[in-house]
Amino acid sequence: MDSQGFREAAATAIDEIAGYYDNLDDRDVVSTVEPGYLRKLLPSEAPVEGEAWTDIQKDIEGKILPGITHWQHPGFHAFFPCATSFPSILGELYSAALSGACFNWICSPAVTELETVVLDWLAKVLGLPECYLSTGPTRGGGVIQGSASEAVLTAMVAARDKYLRETVPLEQFPEGSEAREDAIAHKRSKMVALATTATHSSTKKAAIILGVRFHTIAVHADTGYSLTGPVLAKTLADLRARGLEPFFMTATLGTTDTCAVDDFAGIVSTLKSDPVYPAGAPGELWVHIDAAYAGSALVLPSVQEQVSISLIENFHSFDMNMHKWLLTNFDASCLYVRDRNWFIQALTINQAVYGNKASEGGLVTDYREWQIPLGRRFRSLKIWFVLRSYGVKGLQKYISRTIKLGEEFADQLKSRPDLFEILTGPSFALTVFRVAGKEQGKSEEELNALTKAVCEKINASGRMWVTSTALDGSFAIRMVTSVSTTEKEHVDRAWKILVDAAEEVVKA
Repeated sequence: MDSQGFREAAATAIDEIAGYYDNLDDRDVVSTVEPGYLRKLLPSEAPVEGEAWTDIQKDIEGKILPGITHWQHPGFHAFFPCATSFPSILGELYSAALSGACFNWICSPAVTELETVVLDWLAKVLGLPECYLSTGPTRGGGVIQGSASEAVLTAMVAARDKYLRETVPLEQFPEGSEAREDAIAHKRSKMVALATTATHSSTKKAAIILGVRFHTIAVHADTGYSLTGPVLAKTLADLRARGLEPFFMTATLGTTDTCAVDDFAGIVSTLKSDPVYPAGAPGELWVHIDAAYAGSALVLPSVQEQVSISLIENFHSFDMNMHKWLLTNFDASCLYVRDRNWFIQALTINQAVYGNKASEGGLVTDYREWQIPLGRRFRSLKIWFVLRSYGVKGLQKYISRTIKLGEEFADQLKSRPDLFEILTGPSFALTVFRVAGKEQGKSEEELNALTKAVCEKINASGRMWVTSTALDGSFAIRMVTSVSTTEKEHVDRAWKILVDAAEEVVKA
């Protein structure tokens, strides 16, 4: 394909993509293909001779789209959204055209410098404390990761390194000595990472990868499924009484099940008064804030105040996914650290081939030292395009609109107390509910069975898709209204489908 062929192919591809979005609501939300469907449709080997673009493009509609679940569909109310927008798509196009590994500044200076600038822009939009800016007093800053799971793993690597440096003294165990290796190995066997029962599973996976212990803190409805200071204090004391050493914890702004927010003020108070390793002292507990989904709502000053975002200056790292709710396609997970040296000390591995004057002179940021992989894509372009195309006001308008849709849906649920019971929310465009009936004497098992039947029935309609969760043994339906294409008419349609399904199931 030469440049003229590319122009012609790209024009037809862009037209097809635009048409896909124009007619998205005509499709069912969820793919209904059977496992292995695609192998039956494709040859067993790659073609020996190249094929014409027109033949390749035909297979998108005929073979690929039947196996796509449409995350941008206005009836997609499941999980959390995986956002995109036309400016973001254009950013990906340019990124693909300017392809490079870009692990050092010299590999493409614009790739590094644009990332630094746009993540500072974003930090200011979200109201993050100054310490998370690249120009801040502690020389913090942001880096784009592939996902919140990568972000928590990166933060945990840095936390482990920091804890070992601070608790295995060089005076007693000199660098490079066998005694130091033994002391570190023993210390690692006692280190434990913390999360709650509402925290995303990525923290547990990171602990497994790093070979450290993991402890889950139970949270329940009486605290709104959020972690409180007293519960954390008791957990730390109990673990230390067993000879374990807590070194890392993920706190959450917007948990997966209910969009709960952990008690930042209580956590700060507990850690400042920690009798063993108080905040700021060597060996302190590293606190990572996972705001993967709900962090996007921080574009609203009212949300910044609601969650007391200024308190995260007391924590160590913060991550949010623009690719969930802020109109930027996957992958765009924005990880911030209060002191960049924590990442650099833990993740720097030098090879002669990486050498260049700018890096060796300490004049630039090399993001390979802020992440697990070496190479990286030009992901900041799409963020730049989105921030410039929508502006802060455009993003605020979008987030406010989708939050309002969630509140209106919750009001609809409240209008039918004979059918539905809200368990949590609305919170950040998420409402969690189940079929009502406790007051009528229905058992928990009966209510769970009825709610599950309703969930399956509405998903079978093809016009909407929701996912479920379990809260203290109660089967519940999660309804999200934050997909960019979702409007009031689609929420009203979902409500009608839901009511019809519930009435049919309850009467059966």
